[in-house]
Amino acid sequence: MKTKIGVFFGGRSTEHEISVISANQAMAAINRDKYDVVPIYITKDGHWYTGDALCDVANYKKGIKNLLADCTEVYMRPIYGDYNLYPAKRQGIFDKGKPVATLDVVIPVLHGSNVEDGIFEGVLETIGIPYAGCNTLSSANGMDKITMKMILAADGIPVVDYVWFTDKQWGREKDKLVESIESRLGYPVIVKPANLGSSIGIGSAHSREELIARIDDAGRYSSRIIVEKMIKNLQEINCSVLGDADDYETSVLEEPIKSGDFLDYKMKYMGDAKGARGMQASKKRIPAELPDEETAMIKHLAGETFRVLGCHGLSRVDVMIDADTRKIYVNEINTIPGSLSFYLWEAAGVRFDELMDRLVRLALKRKRSQETKTTSFDANIFAMGGGVKGAKGYKGVK
Repeated sequence: MKTKIGVFFGGRSTEHEISVISANQAMAAINRDKYDVVPIYITKDGHWYTGDALCDVANYKKGIKNLLADCTEVYMRPIYGDYNLYPAKRQGIFDKGKPVATLDVVIPVLHGSNVEDGIFEGVLETIGIPYAGCNTLSSANGMDKITMKMILAADGIPVVDYVWFTDKQWGREKDKLVESIESRLGYPVIVKPANLGSSIGIGSAHSREELIARIDDAGRYSSRIIVEKMIKNLQEINCSVLGDADDYETSVLEEPIKSGDFLDYKMKYMGDAKGARGMQASKKRIPAELPDEETAMIKHLAGETFRVLGCHGLSRVDVMIDADTRKIYVNEINTIPGSLSFYLWEAAGVRFDELMDRLVRLALKRKRSQETKTTSFDANIFAMGGGVKGAKGYKGVK
């Protein structure tokens, strides 16, 4: 019997469409002789659907309403050990809600807030189903650029200087924060929502007027905002990492080709194409043309970022080189990268179908490891006190 893989994608995220593209690329790569694939599409309002029509990205051009007419709305119960997909709507009073499918493993291909930030991963962990990718903690820390930089800096991993604050602080202390940014960082700077990807809401500022406008825009997307010192003569390099925090390997390096201060959404996903084709569509050099010692250092920093954040599965770490000083900084980690960075692994000699196979094996390996840990004790504390009066709680502790 073939292993049944549930591929989740879409979601309540500004990166919804990119997730659909990445997932369709991944599903097309999975070896159907070895695995059965169950697509689970999460709509922008949070409903789950499954159906074969979801496996062809061309069907999405017909409109989501028409697409979903050929699909079945489903859900999973938050009960540990129940790996079934149930129909959301029953056909009649005698319909007991027979499962649509029973999954063996899940591969989330979800990008952005509400899905890549640990929220969806928490659902999977509640159910207890094996899944590929970072857990709730590492997903949350990797998604939030502020928390991520704090953790990396504490472990000696270089990051650029930054100032962060909330949208409420910005509303109350705008003048004070502007002065702090100008005195500590100067211009130019990069303004980012703390917990979005795909360069959404990101902008550069070269003056006070631009700074205020960029922060106001970032506040539309996130309650936490980060302003970073901009490296004027910047060289961006990306490296994918595969495995778990204790045993991983790094891919070849890529250098994205940008035409402005930073690589924006259009350059990342459109490239020279007329339609979005995923992250591999963007202009890039693979492998990046760097001295051997810089290549080795970037791979080391990418691996350390993966390790320190406790990551699992497949991630992509983006670093920045100051071309004037050759100093290297970690910019961010993408815990579920666009197109799953398959093109970086193909350049390293790992086919896309092999990459998906390794993600399945990593998911099952982690599940086996988790099952060796103690999660409860055989001690009936309720029988010790003889009732409510005997249950002393905090007051009974001496």
